[in-house]
Amino acid sequence: MLHFQHSSLINAPVTKVWQFHDREDILQLLTPPWQPVQVIRRQGGLGVGAITELRLFVGLLPVQWIARHTACEINRLFVDEQETGPMASWIHRHEFAEENRQTRLTDNISFALPGGEVAETLFGWLILAQLEAMFRYRHYITKRECEAI
Repeated sequence: MLHFQHSSLINAPVTKVWQFHDREDILQLLTPPWQPVQVIRRQGGLGVGAITELRLFVGLLPVQWIARHTACEINRLFVDEQETGPMASWIHRHEFAEENRQTRLTDNISFALPGGEVAETLFGWLILAQLEAMFRYRHYITKRECEAI
């Protein structure tokens, strides 16, 4: 099992950052331009049972990814877990914490690659580097949108 974390401070109240993440078009906004991802459906907002279906492309091959929200505490956290997708397992915790009238946004991801420890040893560094680039972009967009007056 591999772990990834990215955290940043957003100069906006927790309620604003939470509401931003609840936007209907949030996945389109937060998807980096270099990642070919299509949003097939998004139902249920951020609450438990909400579902997101994506089509990713690994090279030219389309891959279906379905994630379901398994936990939600309004203005504090939501968790999505992969039901169908390219990973052996995937749990993503989106955490929101008030810090000096700002919001500490933290993404914590635990995941396993198909192929177990051998695959994680060979390719884990690459997935972690891709996650770092993606979440730098996501947090940049979140700061830009939430800090705008």
